[in-house]
Amino acid sequence: MTSAPLPDAAPANWVDRFAPVRLRPWLKLGRFDRPAGIWLLMLPGWQGAALAAAERGQGPNLSLLASVFAGAALMRAAGCAYNDIVDRDIDARVARTAGRPIPAGQISVREAWGFLIGCSLAALMILLTLPPAAIALGVGSLALVAAYPFMKRVTWWPQAWLGLTFNWGALLGYAAQAGRVETPALLLYAAGLFWTLGYDTIYAIQDLEDDALAGVKSSARRLGAAAPRAVAGFYAVSLGLTAAAGFAAKLSPLFLIPVAAAGVQMAWQARRVRVDDPALALRLFKSNSATGLLAFAGFALAGLAR
Repeated sequence: MTSAPLPDAAPANWVDRFAPVRLRPWLKLGRFDRPAGIWLLMLPGWQGAALAAAERGQGPNLSLLASVFAGAALMRAAGCAYNDIVDRDIDARVARTAGRPIPAGQISVREAWGFLIGCSLAALMILLTLPPAAIALGVGSLALVAAYPFMKRVTWWPQAWLGLTFNWGALLGYAAQAGRVETPALLLYAAGLFWTLGYDTIYAIQDLEDDALAGVKSSARRLGAAAPRAVAGFYAVSLGLTAAAGFAAKLSPLFLIPVAAAGVQMAWQARRVRVDDPALALRLFKSNSATGLLAFAGFALAGLAR
C-alpha cells in the first residue's frame, strides 16, 4: 500500500517521510500529517487553563497542559474520522479531499469506526482524571462534535459551528484548573468562536469552486469577495473579547503585550488573504497556531508576573 502527501499536508510531513507504509492511511485518517488542527483544538484549552491559573496568581499547570494536549490530539483524530465517515461521498467529489483514506478506498467505513472508538476511549481515560466540572463539559462537547459534519448541508455558516466545537476546550481547560466556569472563561470562549470564524473562512477559500459544484455551503462562499473584510471584522471582535477575558479576570496589564502581538498577526492575515489564491489561504490558516500561542503566552505571563 502506497500513498502520496495529501494536498493540504506539507510535502515533507513526517507521516509520509517516516511512518511505516501500512500505518500512513490511519495516521492520515486522524490528520496527524496535518498537525495544525491539533494546535487549533488544543490552544483554547491551554488558554482557558492559563487564564484560570493567572486569575489565581499562578503560572500554568504543566501536567494539565500535557493532558489537554493529549486529549486534543486524540479527539481531533476521532472527530476527523467521524467527519470523513459522514462526508465520504462529498469528499470523493472534491479535489482536495478525494485522496483521503476513506474515499480513496484505503480504509473501510467499518475500520474507520473502530479507529474513532479507540481514540475516543483513550481520550475518555484522560478526561476522567480531571475535576467533575471538566468531565461534564467534555461529555457535553460530544453533541457539538456529532452535529458538525452536517452543518455544511444546512447553513452557510458551518464555520460558526466549528467555532463552538473547537473552542469548547476554553471552558474545559478553565474548569479543569478552577473547578467551575466563570465569566472570563465565557468571554474567552466567545473570543475563540470569532477567531475560528476568521481562520476557517480563510481555510474554506481553498474549496470555493469544488464546494459550489458539490453543493456544500461555507462562509467563504456566502461572503464571496467580501471575505477578507469579514475576516478582519471577525478577528477584531475576537481580539476585543480576548482582552475582555483578561480584564474580567483582573490580570496584570502585561497580558496585553502578547495579545497585542496576536492582533498584529491577525491583521497581517486579513490584509494578505485573497479569495483567488487558495495556496496562500492554506499558509495563512496554518499561521494561526502562532496566534493562539501568543494569546496563551499573554495569560501565562500575567500569572507568572503576580
